[in-house]
Amino acid sequence: MNLAVLSVSALALAVIVSCVSRLNVGVLSIALAWIVGVYIGGVPVNAVMGGFPSQLFLTLAGVTLLFAMAQSNGTLPQLTHHAVRVCRGNAGTLPIMFFVLGAALSSMGPGNIATAALLVPIAMATAARAGIPLFLMAIMVGNGANAGALSPFAPTGIIVNGLMARHGMPGLEAQAFLYNLGAHALMAFGGYFLFGGLRLFARDRTLDVVDPVGERAFTPRQWITLGVIAGLIVSVLAFDAHVGLAGFVAAVLLVAAGAADDGEAIKQMPWRVIVMVCGVTVLIALVERFRGIDLIVSLIARISTPDTVTGVVALLTGIVSVYSSTSGVVLPAFLPLVPGLAAELPGASPVAIAMSMNIGGHLVDVSPLSTIGALCMAAAVGADTRRLFTQLLIWGLSMAIVGAGLCYVLF
Repeated sequence: MNLAVLSVSALALAVIVSCVSRLNVGVLSIALAWIVGVYIGGVPVNAVMGGFPSQLFLTLAGVTLLFAMAQSNGTLPQLTHHAVRVCRGNAGTLPIMFFVLGAALSSMGPGNIATAALLVPIAMATAARAGIPLFLMAIMVGNGANAGALSPFAPTGIIVNGLMARHGMPGLEAQAFLYNLGAHALMAFGGYFLFGGLRLFARDRTLDVVDPVGERAFTPRQWITLGVIAGLIVSVLAFDAHVGLAGFVAAVLLVAAGAADDGEAIKQMPWRVIVMVCGVTVLIALVERFRGIDLIVSLIARISTPDTVTGVVALLTGIVSVYSSTSGVVLPAFLPLVPGLAAELPGASPVAIAMSMNIGGHLVDVSPLSTIGALCMAAAVGADTRRLFTQLLIWGLSMAIVGAGLCYVLF
């Protein structure tokens, strides 16, 4: 069997099993990558395991370790209490607050991934204590972080604007940023209204959220924890620090100061989720190696026309971005195709095609197979993570279709 077809089939099998079985999809994905890659494709074991996402692992492990410490010493519950007070105790305003905060912080420079890594643990902890559906909060904070992804100051914005300029589309920084911001705001608040956001205004939930412990003042250990977290945020914003590695340094400082117990925090880390996401990424790397993604591209490209190309490329980038890095793989691979597509389809606008790729690729990034969705999963401590995984996966896949329709109408 053709290796491209086989690798895509293996990925499809892993996704299907993840929806209908309790088997960790990461474990299954590594097993499939080993069998397909080594015994069928003849790829060395080291090459197959070279697809392990070390940076993603470090990001997830470092951030979740730090915030597990903040959870175990009571800092996150205290922050939750004060966040609720700022919102006057009404749970309906909390998701909106995290969307706005995510969009603003992401646009300032750290970008979507670093912003999500900083905000998601607090947002998900707040949702759990306020009785807000975790799926709803994940949509709001995830889309908020993604809304600022194409800021001219953010890493992805810099990558995209550079690619567009090199391929004959300079000076579109503000346009790319605003289109992406508007699309994510539309999807986030659409999900907010669709999945019960308005119902959260029905009653003041402060008494349900704040327990007697949460009402006390911050302890010295918690103040130290807040200071370390603030230092982490400054290091990411001002010094472009790697948020995962900075998380490990912050964890060491907390232990050295006697503010947290690393043993207890390591037990609380969501290892099942980390294995899930990293394992799937190993299989995705094999699909890319065997040109399975090219197979998907060629199949969808055959149905493009000048009128439908914006919807088609949005769908295509969305589908691939569900399983792959939008800024690191998808957009660098597809944006260079814009001039050729515009030339082969007379009447199609290259700017419209590029904007559709940007929007389609980012709208799906709350999928649990993407970094932001994975962070939401990792922060959902004590929740039904399998149900949340399925909800986020369905949302991510549906955003590929919704994004295609939005780009077709918009452009």
